[in-house]
Amino acid sequence: MFVKIELKQILRSRWMQLVAFLFTFVFVAIIVIQQMALPDIEGFTRQTASFLSVLLFLLPLFIITIGSMSIAGDIESGWLSLLKTYPMKRTQYITGKYVAIALAFLLVIVVAFGFVLTIGGLLGGVRLPIVFVVLTLLCIFIFVSLGILLGTFAKTRLFALALSLVVWSFLLLLMSYALMALGAVVPGHILQRLIIITIHINPAEWLRFGYFLFSNQASVLGPAFYDVTRFYLSPIGHVLYGGITILWIVLPLMLATKLLKEEHQR
Repeated sequence: MFVKIELKQILRSRWMQLVAFLFTFVFVAIIVIQQMALPDIEGFTRQTASFLSVLLFLLPLFIITIGSMSIAGDIESGWLSLLKTYPMKRTQYITGKYVAIALAFLLVIVVAFGFVLTIGGLLGGVRLPIVFVVLTLLCIFIFVSLGILLGTFAKTRLFALALSLVVWSFLLLLMSYALMALGAVVPGHILQRLIIITIHINPAEWLRFGYFLFSNQASVLGPAFYDVTRFYLSPIGHVLYGGITILWIVLPLMLATKLLKEEHQR
């Protein structure tokens, strides 16, 4: 019942309606422009690169902002205080929020991809690789978890929005710029290690790395990352990649639950 109520509230939000419109418009625009301008070829095409860039740039932004403001809004409005009077555990609250927000964004993606396939079919056919679809699902699952964690730190919607923008900017922009700046002053082998570390501690880069890895496009990363890609293409590497991905989903939710419990005990 709680998930159903939360899902209805999120879907009625103007934010979600704008997000759905934006993603549908952007993806359809990419299809229309590039399907007409470029031949339909296999491999890592400009169309795929555009989809991947839009997905890993815009989707995390909207997920963590809406997710964090959903939690912070409950705290600010007193809705969470009211829920505390009911026999609902903090784990159930966090889980319900997570499921509702994830389902809302899954619906947005389904609508966007539906339009992409429909318009692409009219223009001669378009393919959405299964790896890209799985990457989209993982992106939603990971960043919803991070958004909920950020919301537990914030006490107001405005603070949640500001905190989300800071985290998004750090993950999607500042870390890349910092690596480019370090590339001019540190040796190549040190820079390579820093990039590998960044891939593991930045969920956006982790998902991008996973796409290249499991779509057989690891050559895009260059020969410097041959050893890393070779390891992750092994059975042990597959298990490790799955384990780290699950940690990105579970750990923020566990920390958010702990923070809410500590706040309740004060």
